[in-house]
Amino acid sequence: MNDSLELLCLTLGPVETNAYILGDMATGEAILIDPVDEADTLIEAAANAGLTIGLIVATHTHFDHILASGPLKEETGAPFVVHHEAVPFLHGLPEQGRKYFGAPFPPAAEPDRLIVDDSEWIELGALRLQPLYTPGHAPGHIALYMPSHRLVFSGDALFAGSVGRWDLPGGNQHVLLGSIVSKLLPLGDDVRVLPGHGEPTTIGIERRENPYLQW
Repeated sequence: MNDSLELLCLTLGPVETNAYILGDMATGEAILIDPVDEADTLIEAAANAGLTIGLIVATHTHFDHILASGPLKEETGAPFVVHHEAVPFLHGLPEQGRKYFGAPFPPAAEPDRLIVDDSEWIELGALRLQPLYTPGHAPGHIALYMPSHRLVFSGDALFAGSVGRWDLPGGNQHVLLGSIVSKLLPLGDDVRVLPGHGEPTTIGIERRENPYLQW
């Protein structure tokens, strides 16, 4: 990355979910996007890069994106941010464990801030992210756009060559595709897409080649 921005991606957890550490090397502050699992691994990766996690944000609250939220918040003291519509799934984390793995997960961290509107900004020092309300995969799903560096953290809305599942509770194909078309594609073809699973892509590549967006 140019200037003082540092970007780390760690793929962790039972379904190989991407956690992103977005850091400002000038201040040593970092935002963690999706506390997916293994809090100690995430903290160590940040420390090895000379960063301290000062804010935690979840794109949505399916289990694989929030498993480390409790211990990570406890160990770092960093505030935890989610969309207000994502809170029921957040509180349902233990039940998600029972449903999918036969044993409850530990409770998630309680949020310190609830995003309500796209006009809000998520900020830590010089790091500024705009939340983009992109439901359809999960209630209260947000993408996180960093206009200064033409990056969007798309969560599980948009992937390289695919889109998020809509067959889970709260999912809806029409809503999901509408979110992508209305909120992500207008960002511009040069915007780099950093998804919740898999490899990075760009808006332009997905506009031209993603089979779910060809109609």
